[in-house]
Amino acid sequence: MDVAAALLAGLGARRRELDSLAPTHLAVPSGSNVPVHYDQGEMPVLAVRVQEVFGLADSPRVANGRVPVCLHLLSPAQRPVQVTSDLRSFWQNGYPQVRKELRGRYPRHHWPEDPWSAAPTSRIKPRLR
Repeated sequence: MDVAAALLAGLGARRRELDSLAPTHLAVPSGSNVPVHYDQGEMPVLAVRVQEVFGLADSPRVANGRVPVCLHLLSPAQRPVQVTSDLRSFWQNGYPQVRKELRGRYPRHHWPEDPWSAAPTSRIKPRLR
C-alpha cells in the first residue's frame, strides 16, 4: 500500500495549500523542475547543476518565503561542488574558484566569467540565439 498517496488523498482541498508551502519540485532558471528533498529537522535541499541556476541572484525559499532552500550545486558529473543557502555570496566569492577548477575538468561545458548575465542551461553548451 502506498501510504504517502493515501495520506495525500486524505488532505482533499488542503493538498493545494501543502503543495504551495512545501513543493515537491522547484523550477530553476534553465526550465528544469528539480525535486526538493525534505529531511526532518533539516533545511530543504535542492540538488542542481551550477549551469542551471546562472542568473539566479537569491536562493529559493519555501513556506511562503520563510524557509531558505539549501542548494547543493553540482558539477556536470552530478557531484556536489558547493553547498550553500546564500547563492548571491557564492556567485561573488565561490564561483570564480569553482569555475577555475571545473573549466579544466569539463571543457565542453559552459563556464562563463559572469554567471549573473549568462543564460542558464541544462545542455552541455547553451544554444546560440
